[in-house]
Formats: sequence, C-alpha cells, structure tokens
Amino acid sequence: MPQGYRIEWAGEFDELQLARRRLAIVLPIAVGMILVLLYTLFNSVLDSLLTLAGIPFSIAGGLIALYVSGLDLSVSAAVGFVSLFGVSVMNGILLLTYFNQLVAKGNSALDAMSHAAEQCMRPILMVALSACIGLLPAALSTGIGSQVQRPLATVVVGGMLLGPIMMLVVAPALQVLALQWSQRGVQGRAPRPAQDEV
Repeated sequence: MPQGYRIEWAGEFDELQLARRRLAIVLPIAVGMILVLLYTLFNSVLDSLLTLAGIPFSIAGGLIALYVSGLDLSVSAAVGFVSLFGVSVMNGILLLTYFNQLVAKGNSALDAMSHAAEQCMRPILMVALSACIGLLPAALSTGIGSQVQRPLATVVVGGMLLGPIMMLVVAPALQVLALQWSQRGVQGRAPRPAQDEV
C-alpha cells in the first residue's frame, strides 16, 4: 500500500466482526449468570458445575453438524450455540433435581442415578426430537434467506441429536463419581475419636 492509504472493511464483513466482538463479551457473561442462577437453585458449586456437563457434548454436536454440512461458524451459528446452552442446562437441572430427591429419600447414589436417568430419558429425548424435527426443514433449506437461518438450525439440530444422548450417558456417571468423591472428602475431614490415655 502507498503511504497514506489504508484498507477498511465495510458492509457485511464489518458487521460480522462487530457481532463477533459483542459475542465474545456476551457469552462469558451469559455462562456466568447461568452459574449464579444454578448456585441459587442447588446451593452447591459441584451440582452447578455438573448441570453444565451436557454443554460440551451439545457444542460438539453443533460443530460436527456444521462440518458435515460445509457451513462456516457465523454469528447465526453462534446464536444457535447459545440456545443449545439453555436446553442443555434445562436437561441437567431436570436430571440432577430428580437425582437429589432420590438421594434425600435414602437411595444409594448408583441406584438413584440409574432411576433418575431412566425416568428423565423420555422428557429429555422428547424435547430433543421435537426441536430437531421442527428445525430440520430450516437446516436443509436452500431458498432466499437460508444463509441466515440455515447455520442456526444446523447447529441446533446437531447439538440436539448428540447432546441429550450423551447427557443421559455421561452426566449420570459424573454425578455418581462426584458424589462418591465428596463423601470420601467429608469422611476424611471427620474428627477421629480420641484414644483413652494409659
């Protein structure tokens, strides 16, 4: 470039860069607010973090769907990921709430999680399938406006196919392991009975 000249991007590309910068601020704030709300619900940091266990699998499903369909990661796709966060957290709340109720009734951790996953499987899969079926036409569309709606729908369909299934497989195992680990920690901190002096 000659001296005194510079390149400035405008139009859709400039708007995309601005939207990405805004999302880089909004997404961490949204996850932080979700964690605060979960802590007020469960009153436990461990349960709040375990509720988020399904989010990585939903994100992986959305990324795989974008890769298979040949779409780029756009602002529309990022909005789809945000909606996946909400559904994954809702599924985690449903599973952990039922699990905690069964543990409070005196069931063992393994029995409680097995029963909770069995009982919550139907509503979780119904939500996932209804979202997938509803957004599948938008994910496969090629008409006018599809460049905006297609990435969002593709992310949601991919995340809804993989996320809930992995949530029902991985999250129960993580919850049982975390509960056993926390119980061992409590037993390790328990004061030992004083020995009688001779």
